[in-house]
Amino acid sequence: MEISVGHTPDSDDAFMFYGMFTGRVPSQDFKINHVIEDIEKLNRKAINPQLDVTAVSVHACAYISGYTILRSGGSFGIGYGPIVTARQQMSIDEIKKCKVAIPGKMTSAFLLLQLIIGKFDYVEMNFSDIPKAVKSGEVGAGLVIHETQLSFEQEGNIKILDLGEWWDKTTNGLPVPLGINVMRTDLGMETICKFDKHLQASIEFGLEHMDDAIEYAMKYSRGKSRELIEKFVKMYVNEITVNMGDSGEKSIRKLFDMEKEQKLVPDFEINIAKK
Repeated sequence: MEISVGHTPDSDDAFMFYGMFTGRVPSQDFKINHVIEDIEKLNRKAINPQLDVTAVSVHACAYISGYTILRSGGSFGIGYGPIVTARQQMSIDEIKKCKVAIPGKMTSAFLLLQLIIGKFDYVEMNFSDIPKAVKSGEVGAGLVIHETQLSFEQEGNIKILDLGEWWDKTTNGLPVPLGINVMRTDLGMETICKFDKHLQASIEFGLEHMDDAIEYAMKYSRGKSRELIEKFVKMYVNEITVNMGDSGEKSIRKLFDMEKEQKLVPDFEINIAKK
């Protein structure tokens, strides 16, 4: 079966798909055509399904239908997550009064920041442009994701709010649900479960061949050092990535409950693949 698979040009996604896309973890069931797009573009493509399988932000599930959440391939922070950066320390009230650069309205990072501080003034931009916009004073603060969570000091900015720490304290230690992979529901649960296991095998292969998988992921390093990329990959490719388990599923449902309670998203049904 030929299927289209979308993932981001990010090192953690590349690491997960290393075994699958290089043929080191072959499948008799699937022939993969992979599509690489920024996460917000993938979120928007999923509104009117254009890909059979795609990475999306957990937040985006409130706006897409026709997809089932896979149990493998999720990006979950364990006590850490996206951060807000600025040139100087700021209180939450001060953050609310300034313009904040965000990596997209459908990202989970944007939703988490809304849960913490409520409504605020923002401008959307590519996540990799946010540190420079903060440093130059184009914006008062920046919501950063991916490896820029680790490089903000090198870019001349400081951390003023840690969304992962807030989530950890608020939920008594649930993992932070950020990104997931979804598959078209109309392909059937048998096919979905087969692909889910294929992706899980690819992730496990990467973890078992760490050096080679990191080298492959460096194609998407955006000029960052191997040391930083390896640190980032090890943060976001963890045991919950292999299989979200009960804690990952609980964290996704908790996020949706919180966003519905604050009326940040429309009502919708969650569809997660079978264990």
